[in-house]
Amino acid sequence: MILEMQGICKSFGANEVLKQVDFRVQGGEICALLGENGAGKSTLMNILGGVLPADAGVIQIDANAVQFHKPSDSLKAGVAFIHQELSLINDLAIFENMFIGRELKKKSGLLDVARMVEKTKEVFDRLELRLDPQTMVRDLDASYKQIVEIARAMMMDASIIIMDEPTTALTDPEIQRVFDMMRMLRQQGVGIIFISHKLREVMEVCDRYTVLRDGNMVASGPVAQVTTHDLARFMVGHDVRTESLRQSNEAGAEVLRGEGLSDGVNFKDVTFSVHAGEVLGVTGLLGDGRSELFQAIFGAAPYSGQVYVDGKNVKIHTTPQAIDLGIGYVPRNRKENGIIKDMTILENGSIVTWPRISKFGWIDRLKQRKDFEAQAAGLHIKYGRQSDLITSLSGGNQQKVVLAKWLTAGPKVLILDNPTQGVDVGAKEEIYDIILRLAGEGVAVVVLSSEAQEIIRLCDRTLVMYHGSIQGELVGDAMNEQTIMHMATGGAEAPVAAEE
Repeated sequence: MILEMQGICKSFGANEVLKQVDFRVQGGEICALLGENGAGKSTLMNILGGVLPADAGVIQIDANAVQFHKPSDSLKAGVAFIHQELSLINDLAIFENMFIGRELKKKSGLLDVARMVEKTKEVFDRLELRLDPQTMVRDLDASYKQIVEIARAMMMDASIIIMDEPTTALTDPEIQRVFDMMRMLRQQGVGIIFISHKLREVMEVCDRYTVLRDGNMVASGPVAQVTTHDLARFMVGHDVRTESLRQSNEAGAEVLRGEGLSDGVNFKDVTFSVHAGEVLGVTGLLGDGRSELFQAIFGAAPYSGQVYVDGKNVKIHTTPQAIDLGIGYVPRNRKENGIIKDMTILENGSIVTWPRISKFGWIDRLKQRKDFEAQAAGLHIKYGRQSDLITSLSGGNQQKVVLAKWLTAGPKVLILDNPTQGVDVGAKEEIYDIILRLAGEGVAVVVLSSEAQEIIRLCDRTLVMYHGSIQGELVGDAMNEQTIMHMATGGAEAPVAAEE
């Protein structure tokens, strides 16, 4: 199949979202669709997926013009859209999810479970999947949920699959599992449109790229002919900073210290400290225990050992207690733990301070709006109305709203768990600037990140964890990818550089 979109235009009121966009993908290739949040990627794919009508332009499949008025039209033509928000139902088995809305029935009208299980097995065999169709979806990890969505698309005879940010919430091994599945589909002649902000993943798995900026198609070509720096420049319209952002501020007094911290499972005998005005990085590989460690310090899980805040020994049992002590925590999975999808932008951006701005159970709405507007201005949050749902915002702006709710609380220590996960390169640089500004204002910032380059560019000092323990500490220029990886895989000392 060869699919072409030509001269696609789309406006929402006076806002031109897509301006004469051309896009092409064919079976047997993986094409990256790139662009900052708001560039028009989702709108273009929603038109292809039959969710939105185009104002102008043509969609052709194998040189024949087609029109998609609803998602089922797109699916019938062989185009499947796997959205970022997976549509699987956890309380149903895999085979039930595979056939939801299209259940097979016996002549008696009862569900034909045996045939649905058999059909599911046939698809799994084609994809070389060793999964029991009767497994409950809730028992799958995130990567296998993605793979079940892919299998469902294949069951519907999809020739083109749109994958919207499929790796955002996945660990490295899970990502590789999904990539293996994508490569297998490519070998079988399926075309994949891969929407991602992770440029290294694009370089690893994609054949071609198309970049949108401000509703225009600005670049397209083979991935083999570009670098991640080229792609980032196409996306934002200028060179993206790659230099170290570390500042020469002297760290202030110790704000937070942990001694001999353990939970018996995820981390053990951890001792560390962080000072006012310091950006402390904590990194490692899958299962290193860093998230669990700082969740415990934030009162979300039990621990043993000693925690000191401003030199005072405290025992933190609950998150409200941690907040009262001046500790803030931005979780790694924004969609599951950072935002409340059914609440507005204003509510999400102020919820931490509700107890402080309430009297007799009534929130001071004037102060709520005033505090949020001050943070929104400082963080350059782009939104329509404060009463809009948080889900109306791009990923980068959602992350800024999550930051806003904590900054309003005025924390002494702000723990950021993968703070730039799922945001584009432009928003990532803005978040870095916010972190540096907070450090400059005397806040102790702890950045938990799997991205070595993020740690190297941003942090004054880094703790490398391995199997729940701190393997070592790196400072300043001693931080580099080779040393971090060496220590994260169990090496006790930095490797000796080869002589030139």
